[in-house]
Amino acid sequence: MAGGRGLYHLLRGRLHSHSAAPPALSSLVLNQNQDGAESAGVKSLRAIALLGAGLSGVLSFTTIAVADEAEHGLESPNYPWPHQGILSSYDHASIRRGHQVYTQVCASCHSMGLISYRDLVGVAYTEEETKAMAAEIEVDDGPNDEGEMFTRPGKLSDRFPQPYANEQAARFANGGAYPPDLSLITKARHNGQNYVFALLTGYRDPPAGVTIREGLHYNPYFPGGAIAMPKMLNDGAVEYEDGTPATEAQMGKDVVSFLSWAAEPEMEERKLMGFKWIFVLSLALLQAAYYRRLRWSVLKSRKLVLDIVN
Repeated sequence: MAGGRGLYHLLRGRLHSHSAAPPALSSLVLNQNQDGAESAGVKSLRAIALLGAGLSGVLSFTTIAVADEAEHGLESPNYPWPHQGILSSYDHASIRRGHQVYTQVCASCHSMGLISYRDLVGVAYTEEETKAMAAEIEVDDGPNDEGEMFTRPGKLSDRFPQPYANEQAARFANGGAYPPDLSLITKARHNGQNYVFALLTGYRDPPAGVTIREGLHYNPYFPGGAIAMPKMLNDGAVEYEDGTPATEAQMGKDVVSFLSWAAEPEMEERKLMGFKWIFVLSLALLQAAYYRRLRWSVLKSRKLVLDIVN
């Protein structure tokens, strides 16, 4: 009987212990669930915060890009200019047509004060053609023996004529805008050749929400988008001497070729000189390699015998 009572009390104690365990276990599970829910909530908040930061960064970058585009103009496309190759030269027929476009379209506002008529000899015109062209202008010269100024026909050493007497006259005639000199324009502008071509052919109607004040014209490639110069290149604006169709793109390409030559008239000579130097240095390198092999062949092929006995 005593053994049966002892077994009964033992089982009863274990039952009490088992019955007391589930509340503690349930509370532990509840706490873990609450912690898991809180951690999941924190992770969700972090994900939302990171997403918001990313979106704000993208929006700010887009805003900066749009502001930069509005301030500095649309980035110009890259065009395959035929004279950009290592051994490529200028298209001299295009230079001649470009000079014609400059004379008939651009010269009324833009000067080229660094270019003389003699620079065109052998590049786009013969000497006789250039002399006849220079003689068409009147140049103020002097003083003469009597101390007076006089006018004379132009000659090869004269520079291209100026469209205005001074900057103030140029600004007055163009509503306050000063037409830049085009002698070095392809060097003075970022991405010069592409920029000038895109600017000349990039005129269009302003988009919705963009207002252009009177006297200006919308061009997305110009800084600010508003330019005082109207669209000057229109199909058939000039009649080429060689019969080439004078489309807007053709005239833009030709005048940019002419302006590129004006900015770098020595480019062809520089490329030719560089090719000659590379050729000469290659011959010198071959000669040096042969001399080294001949000079050191005796030293490299000899044998040294050590007589350790004597």
